[in-house]
Formats: sequence, C-alpha cells, structure tokens
Amino acid sequence: VGTTGDYTPFSLKQPDGFYAGADIDMAHDLAGRLGVGIAFVPTAWVDLLEDFLADKFDIAMGGVTVTAPRAEKALFSIPTFVDGKRPLARREDRDRFTSLEAIDRPGVRLIANPGSANEAFARANFKRATVIIHHDNASVFDELVAGRADVMITDGLEADHQARLHPELCAVPVAASFTRLEKAYMFARDPAMKAYIDDWLAAAFASGQWQRALEGAMSAHAAPR
Repeated sequence: VGTTGDYTPFSLKQPDGFYAGADIDMAHDLAGRLGVGIAFVPTAWVDLLEDFLADKFDIAMGGVTVTAPRAEKALFSIPTFVDGKRPLARREDRDRFTSLEAIDRPGVRLIANPGSANEAFARANFKRATVIIHHDNASVFDELVAGRADVMITDGLEADHQARLHPELCAVPVAASFTRLEKAYMFARDPAMKAYIDDWLAAAFASGQWQRALEGAMSAHAAPR
C-alpha cells in the first residue's frame, strides 16, 4: 500500500513508524478480506504516480485525489469522499481571502505542497500572487501560523481539520468551494480488482464502517497543538 503518511485524517506516519488514519484502517480491512499480508510503502505526492508505475506498491491509499494524469495511468475506486478546494488562512485574515480574485493579488503569498493537486490548482489559477512550494507537507501549516505564508488552498476537509488543530488558523468562509474533487483508491487497470474494491467500499459505506473510520481518525488528531 503506497501512502504519504502526511495527510490527516486519512494517513499519518506516527513517531513510532506505524501508520494511522481512516484509509490505513480501511487498508488493513481490505488486506484481511483478501487474505493477504500488508506492507505500507512510503511515497510523496510528487512521486506518487511515478512510484505506482514503477510497481513499488499495488494500491495507493491516503486521501488520494482523482486527477486526469493519474486516471490516464491507473484505475480509481468509487469515491471515498467528495470535497472541494477552499482557503485556509490565519484568523485575522478570515475576511481577506474569500474569493480567487481576492487571493490572486501582488504581495499575497500562497503556499502549496509539491506534486499535489493543491500545487496544480495554484499554478492554474494564480498569476499575480506569489506561489511558495513547501517541501514538507507535515509542517506546511506551521508556515501559515508563523506568518511566512498568507493562505493555502486545500481540500475543504483538510482546511476544517487543520483549523481545529491550529487555533491560529481558520477555514475561510467562501460562498462555494472553488472546485469539486473526489478522493479514491488508485490501483492497476484490472477490472476484476476494481469490481471487488468498489463492492467492498459500497458495503463499508452502507454499514457505516467508512464513516466510523473517518470520524475516529479525526477525533484521534483533534487536540490543538
């Protein structure tokens, strides 16, 4: 299982080296149902597709966004989560970055992690703001807190979750998400595997298993820093 281990509440590598998160729980469940062992392979967003194509892992799990470049090379499961891009900023800037136009101005420092859907969105939509690429996804939010960046456009769930973890930050209220995106599991172009995983996920949704895994992961990492 390829996973970045830096995206709560989906996948987080803990200090002891073990992984936790909603998608990690689901990975263990999937392996158990398949009757196979499980190994987590560390990857990074910038390397995710390349590592997958190099056959370093069988499936990518951990808040993976469905994108056109990835979908050209791999299959995706039915969505595990539907979301959209929204701004995350310091609380004092709550009313400053409420639209793309308000963000795309000279002097605004927008931060993103490399190789991510966040970077792709930033490159495509902001021509006047300064785009800062921060290579450690685990500490990117600390850059906002410290004032070394002004705003980050990220998944709505992450904006809400990081605002809970960092009292200095807020998920900026916007009229509507800037995009619509889907999270899913990425694997080889095997129709039989897709059918199995989709059926397994559908059952997990119907039973509440997936929602319990997500809520449990969010609660486990809800204490402010």
